[in-house]
Amino acid sequence: MLESIGRLILIDDTILGADGALYPFHLLRRVSSTRRRSETPFSISLSASSSSSSSSSRALDNGDDPLLVLLDAPIDPLLPLPPPPLRRRRRRPRPPLPRRLLPPQTRRDRHHRPTHHRHRRGRRRPKPSSSLHRRREEAPHRPHHHHHHHHPADKDINKKHHPLDVNTLKGHSDSVTALAFSSDGRNLTTACADGVVRVFRIDDASSKSFKMLRLNLPAGAHPTAIAFSEGATSVVVAAQTLLGSSLYMYADWEHHKIHAEKSVLNLTAACATYGSGDGSTIIASCSEGTDIKIWHGKSGKDLGSVDTNQLKNNMATISPNGRFLAAAAFTADVKVWEIIYSKDGSVKEILKVMQLKGHKSAVTSLCFTPNSEQIITASKDGSIRVWNINVRYHLDEDPKTLKVFPIPLHDSKGSVCHYDHLSISPNGKILAATSGPTLQWLCAETGRVLNTAEKVHEGDITGISWSPQSIPNGGAPATVLATASTDKKVKLWLAPEPNPS
Repeated sequence: MLESIGRLILIDDTILGADGALYPFHLLRRVSSTRRRSETPFSISLSASSSSSSSSSRALDNGDDPLLVLLDAPIDPLLPLPPPPLRRRRRRPRPPLPRRLLPPQTRRDRHHRPTHHRHRRGRRRPKPSSSLHRRREEAPHRPHHHHHHHHPADKDINKKHHPLDVNTLKGHSDSVTALAFSSDGRNLTTACADGVVRVFRIDDASSKSFKMLRLNLPAGAHPTAIAFSEGATSVVVAAQTLLGSSLYMYADWEHHKIHAEKSVLNLTAACATYGSGDGSTIIASCSEGTDIKIWHGKSGKDLGSVDTNQLKNNMATISPNGRFLAAAAFTADVKVWEIIYSKDGSVKEILKVMQLKGHKSAVTSLCFTPNSEQIITASKDGSIRVWNINVRYHLDEDPKTLKVFPIPLHDSKGSVCHYDHLSISPNGKILAATSGPTLQWLCAETGRVLNTAEKVHEGDITGISWSPQSIPNGGAPATVLATASTDKKVKLWLAPEPNPS
């Protein structure tokens, strides 16, 4: 029991009584809070000194705080001492799971933790057993492979830049299925699997941005081929739909208005190309059947059709002068027709005039030379052939094979690749060919490789097109080649030197 004590002195966290004993600081709060208003108020000294004999005193009201003063007060002997303050117990670490409850991977790597991992305080690092030491000595050293997660844009940065790569046209949300330049070379139109036709204005090939016009096809139409049908102001698009395929025409798109939009045919599949005959543009469309149709590029009028009598058409193209039509199926032969015009420019008749025979396997691609006198074909037999069609075929003179080149592209196993697309430069000196994502330039005279750009796209190349006219490139005129791919991109390329030193 505590007796009544005289003067109390507050020192830090304890109370020094007149008897020289120390009492807890919280006892003072307890004593002051239990006094009633009727009792005599405390007699205190306001001095903060440990010696309170010289301090002045005053009466303490019940509302005053007795924690900061020196106190003269009796202590109630019946007052229970308050409990000591609670200490926050340190949380003990959880014991590890038994070995039998751990998954196999964790069970095996339990003693192989990296040294940079900090262990919890209070836990000892387990000592590996001797059998574990033996396994470490016997196991070969395997370097640790760090898996770095790169942003998709970093691939283009880390990829080695090809010297002929000028620019990349982006903005497509799906695979680019076809592309074509206008006759002046300043407009490039692309067909995308998202159902949108985009027309880019190419004022400078090295520009950082290009003006673009969007032409939305009808819902459910997926374009497969595209061409400029009338100069640089009309576009013809072959598109597949659920019910077949249609050929759509868009005129005067420069004014951002579609004055003519017409579905002119329904086919199982279609592709389009164009050539000018007698001052008017004609369009050829071939289906997976055996028919090839000829259309007027401005009015959409049906000018005639040709039955190829083949199992399945693969491609069809018209010569630059609009006189010849060549078609290839999945056979080794190429058939050529002549389009005969009347005096008013309409198509009079379409006659089969020659058949190109010489390949031992299916023809995969073909193109006309700029002068419309030769045809270049590539086949799965690994050869490229140049044919002279400027012959007197009406006298049964057969076309002549002028040159035969081996395809100079091989895969990783050493097998010869086949070309998917062929296109010759406007001057007729450079032949561009593609195989998958690889682009190659060949000399049209000798078949020599001028340059090769391997895996220039992240997907297969779906189409190539040369600009008919020179395009400014940093102020200097340049011949530009465009490639489209399934990776949603269109790339612009400079032409290599035909005779590099």
